[in-house]
Amino acid sequence: MFTILVSMRADQILHPTPAGLYCPPGDFYIDPVRPVHRALITHGHGDHARSGHGAVLATRQTLEIMAIRYGEDFAGQRQAADEPLRIGDTTVSFHPAGHILGSAQIAVQPDHGPRIVVSGDYCRHPNPVSAPYEPVPCDIFVTEATFGLPVFKHPDPAGEMTRLLASMAEFPERHHLIGAYALGKAQRLIMLARQAGIDGPIAIHGALQRLCDYHVEQGIDLGPLVPATAKQVDAQLVIAPPSAFASAWVQRFRDPVVGFASGWMAVRARARQRGVELPLVISDHVDWPQVTQTIRELAPQEVWITHGAEDGLLRWCELQGIPARPLRLVGYEDEPE
Repeated sequence: MFTILVSMRADQILHPTPAGLYCPPGDFYIDPVRPVHRALITHGHGDHARSGHGAVLATRQTLEIMAIRYGEDFAGQRQAADEPLRIGDTTVSFHPAGHILGSAQIAVQPDHGPRIVVSGDYCRHPNPVSAPYEPVPCDIFVTEATFGLPVFKHPDPAGEMTRLLASMAEFPERHHLIGAYALGKAQRLIMLARQAGIDGPIAIHGALQRLCDYHVEQGIDLGPLVPATAKQVDAQLVIAPPSAFASAWVQRFRDPVVGFASGWMAVRARARQRGVELPLVISDHVDWPQVTQTIRELAPQEVWITHGAEDGLLRWCELQGIPARPLRLVGYEDEPE
């Protein structure tokens, strides 16, 4: 007498639903966009990590970031993903994504069937505030395509910081107000400035303070920071979230150089629309060469695309002979890159 083991199809392991990617054999969702009974979270950005779930499994740092952003009661239960775990008929594991502090890819291995890696948002450029991206062998790779068009080839961040320093030297009497998303981008920008040689005080908007404090608590030395809400801001470089530029706060600065740090600053029309004098093309996502390099490196049997410029990456996969399909998930990219 013997047992026949039947391998599960990929869509039986993970498939899109209105609430997000659902895994029936494990009975959990990955980065759900609605409150669910059990959520696995890739990272702490608000378009991936929402409050109100019954139970949340994520890296320790992501759980702590969610508590900072949403309060200690953001979920009914929480568990840190320190090692591979059995959930239902699957084994799940978390691997560094290189996107922001605590960001992870989630590998889902059913008892019988293909291994699926959900990358979340990921970045291949060295990031001083995040563990580097770790290639994870898989049968199916679920990738973002935020910058999934050949036109997007992000420059070296060090070169962008050289442009910032050159502007600060040319206009020493003007504050340089740089917009940067509060979680991840702001802290990376501060670290890039330190690496570029800015060792004096950097002013930060109050909305960045708690998350900057948390990065310091995690051993990331951001150097001297001063509040950008003081009557006299004694720092030429000032970093604030994008929302601050539409508030009365910005009026305290006389004739500032307004900058913005984002991969989208490669699109000149976006920089003009925001009134950005100093666009800094600094992205925490893969660009076109990086996403295609990653797919070649992993050599998965199939590629699934979650959001972004799906058509361009679908066409590239077709030309490479790699089966691919869009998941057409909604609810991501609700926060600026």
